[in-house]
Amino acid sequence: MAEGRNACVIGAGFGGMALAIRLQSAGIATTVIEGRDKPGGRAYYWEKETDAGTFTFDGGPTVVTDPDCLRELWALSGHDMARDVELVPVMPFYRLNWPDGTNFDYSNDHEELFSEIAKLNPRDVEGYQRFLDYSAGVYEEGYVKLGTVPFLDFKSMLKAAPALAKKQAYRSVYSMVSKFVENEKLREALSFHTLLVGGNPMKTSSIYALIHKLEMDGGVWWTKGGTNRLIAGMVRHFERLGGTMRVGDPVTGIEVDQKRAKSVRTESGFVQGFDAVASNADIMHSYRDLLGRSQRGWSMGRRLARKSYSPGLFVVHFGLEGSWPGIAHHMILFGPRYKGLLDDIYSHGVLPEDFSIYLHHPSKSDPSMAPPGHSTFYALVPVAHQGKLPVDWDEIGPVLEKRILDEVGKRLVPNIHERIVTKFHYAPSDFSHDLNAHLGSAFSLEPVLTQSAYFRGHNRDDVIRNFYLVGAGTHPGAGIPGVVGSAKATAGLMIEDLLK
Repeated sequence: MAEGRNACVIGAGFGGMALAIRLQSAGIATTVIEGRDKPGGRAYYWEKETDAGTFTFDGGPTVVTDPDCLRELWALSGHDMARDVELVPVMPFYRLNWPDGTNFDYSNDHEELFSEIAKLNPRDVEGYQRFLDYSAGVYEEGYVKLGTVPFLDFKSMLKAAPALAKKQAYRSVYSMVSKFVENEKLREALSFHTLLVGGNPMKTSSIYALIHKLEMDGGVWWTKGGTNRLIAGMVRHFERLGGTMRVGDPVTGIEVDQKRAKSVRTESGFVQGFDAVASNADIMHSYRDLLGRSQRGWSMGRRLARKSYSPGLFVVHFGLEGSWPGIAHHMILFGPRYKGLLDDIYSHGVLPEDFSIYLHHPSKSDPSMAPPGHSTFYALVPVAHQGKLPVDWDEIGPVLEKRILDEVGKRLVPNIHERIVTKFHYAPSDFSHDLNAHLGSAFSLEPVLTQSAYFRGHNRDDVIRNFYLVGAGTHPGAGIPGVVGSAKATAGLMIEDLLK
């Protein structure tokens, strides 16, 4: 135990709270400082009051996989997550829909899944089984063995390289999927997952096929009451352990002295010294802004500016009259193009006329997310980040919002505009303003092979030896399992260092 030592975690997103729980469980007096009015980071939420009642809208993420990585946070101190959080299974995991009317229910019920595959192409059932074997292999190498191991030097990368090369990590997820299945719709169904962590299926390393195995083994879950209830449960447990939350007071700087993070200051004038400081904030913001007065912060900011970043997101939140039991909890509404659309978003930086939509329907699983007789939804589309698409979102936002709602209406909800009780949208400019997200990126650094493991932000800084990173910008990357895994890697380093 590291009694008498203290630490600060900047940012109360999933990664920050997971790290704070681990530190506090180890006896390190931990303070979490969150700039927004409530914890959550990207898992923020809004409650919209209407004449019909209250609609609850989660900012995301909405898909919970590998629930055991969350349960472990409570088990560290002999507690049970079920005391604070109720997870409910989602079946099917996703309903995939194409413009020609084809539906594909994606789940880990193998009999049902094989039947769905056979409808698209009977020959692909055997190919899918081989893909599942491949996914299990990269899951073992990329997630079980390396997901919570910090890559602090190039030697650690070289050590991992042979196993990754054997799994053809240099190939893209889409390329690897195409090796096993013939049907184009099935290729899309088995490769879209990288978009949920900010990666282009055409470029992201095939190691990310591990997501498929992760879902097959652990299922897909959702938190009753919304993702915000999972964050609230983490905060409750952290405070139960004696941790301190400081909310609504943005950190404005980290003072560095003799290559050590000395103290943290906030907008309100609060200043406190800490033995260790970890940032769950955007990686560029952490270095360029919070550490900007130090040589290390300035130089890392310049280096990070040369890296590639994940796209932004445009999200339309809306509440509807009526209940819609025929609309699954999670849907992917594919557009008429796949590769071409991805090229527009990741390479060309244009706002295309067509799009693919991730539709979230939480009131399907928990009617309390909407007033009686009503439903809560959000429709999300990836868009190029602000560095590639520097548009005025105040001007473009309402236009894109209508186009997205028109498409949802055409495919799923007749007369959608007449049924809307409340709506609002959230654009890359909001990610930039509210979350200090560099270029409005929703997932930080793009998860390509040359920006993974050692080539991603290090869990412990190389120069400021008591400054650490947690979250999407560091190893292993975005997504709930990713950022919770980063917390485990970072906590191991911090606890070891503070025990010295």
